[in-house]
Amino acid sequence: MPDLSHYKGIVFDMDGTLIDSMSAHGIAWRKTCEKYAYPFDSQYIHNLGGVPTRDIVKHLNEKHSLSHDLDEVSETKRLAFLDLKDKPSIVDDTYQVMLTYQGKLKMGVGTGAERNNAIQMLSDTGLLARLDTVVTASDVTHGKPHGETFVTVATNMGLQPHECVVFEDTEVGRQAAQNAGMDCIMVINGKIVLP
Repeated sequence: MPDLSHYKGIVFDMDGTLIDSMSAHGIAWRKTCEKYAYPFDSQYIHNLGGVPTRDIVKHLNEKHSLSHDLDEVSETKRLAFLDLKDKPSIVDDTYQVMLTYQGKLKMGVGTGAERNNAIQMLSDTGLLARLDTVVTASDVTHGKPHGETFVTVATNMGLQPHECVVFEDTEVGRQAAQNAGMDCIMVINGKIVLP
């Protein structure tokens, strides 16, 4: 268990960090890529974890010299994810951090998911009631790796960025924390990796 007593707030990424949903997102992306003739690369998609769906579609278009409609492909991916009817589970390592610091530090989520999906997943897992704020791709102009998502979480909690620590599972998320001026603790395959 990391000692977070010198911070005033914790910012959790959601998918892959607080909720184990990355495999379902991977399946939804594979189906979407097949439909739109994007070569599917699971590692490439995983590495973009935390990036808003619309921005991932833009990356895929650029990478493969295609020009699919960003909103259409994003909606296809969203529906593919929902069709899986995945029952998300909580990542125990980060949940234990949440339980340990509940009432001691402010807590928020900063995610690349759309607001409706994020609120639904956090509600279904019972995590929403434990959070002071949730900032999603729907709430910011610049998604990860830009720092806006995490800075907004800090602001919503009444804190300065340097007073918060981020838990993240992707390199894009780590870069977003760095760009926000926050320390970052990585969560790899559901396990907290202490520096």
